[in-house]
Amino acid sequence: MDQPGYVVLSRLAAQLRATQVLANNLANADTPGFRAERPVFASFVTRSPDQGEVRYSLDRATWRDGRPGPIGTTGNPLDLALRGDGFFVLETPNGDRYTRAGRFTLDAAGRITDADGHAVLDTRGAPITLSPADSRIEIQSDGTVRSENGVVAQLRIVRFASPERLKAEGARLFAAEDAPEDMPRPQLVQGAVEGSNVSAIGEMTRLTEQVRQFQFATQFAEREGDRLSTAVDRILRRRN
Repeated sequence: MDQPGYVVLSRLAAQLRATQVLANNLANADTPGFRAERPVFASFVTRSPDQGEVRYSLDRATWRDGRPGPIGTTGNPLDLALRGDGFFVLETPNGDRYTRAGRFTLDAAGRITDADGHAVLDTRGAPITLSPADSRIEIQSDGTVRSENGVVAQLRIVRFASPERLKAEGARLFAAEDAPEDMPRPQLVQGAVEGSNVSAIGEMTRLTEQVRQFQFATQFAEREGDRLSTAVDRILRRRN
């Protein structure tokens, strides 16, 4: 394969990556607390006396859109949304993980957990557990969990100096290399959930454009393949 072929292959790889990211965003348009991803591409430039400057597409990274999603009221006392900064802390088999998805429930042991059964932690680092006698649950804006029997615990809400360094694990969880900072005055909303910040219409528009660009690059690759095949046929005929 000559140089134009390698150039178009690098473009095809970039378009495929962009399409995969957009498709994942669309698939999570209804996932609570989901943040859209955006691919970052660059050009790898080579220069030679006979061919001049040649640019290849280079997949550099993926960044996550930090804008909060809309907050929707559910009326479920265990559904919680965060206004502004902050993450809930969950206990997982792989260590503490962080999430904005506040759609919580009670497990068989009375622990407040997320949809995957990970326990929500309090300010002491322990799972928050309600007793069968705690029937009226109130969660205040600072994270204090109360029932008719008094204070149960206080949710641990944390933030990070560099949230862009968080690593996504699935659609709702984040892992952190940096130590979190406890938020002294979080802003919780009980009976509400933060939705995905993905605009389905916007993502569909982007996806349509990326698919079109992928088709253009594919057509170019096919024409380049036909050109090389024709050139080889001509060379063989001349030799014969």
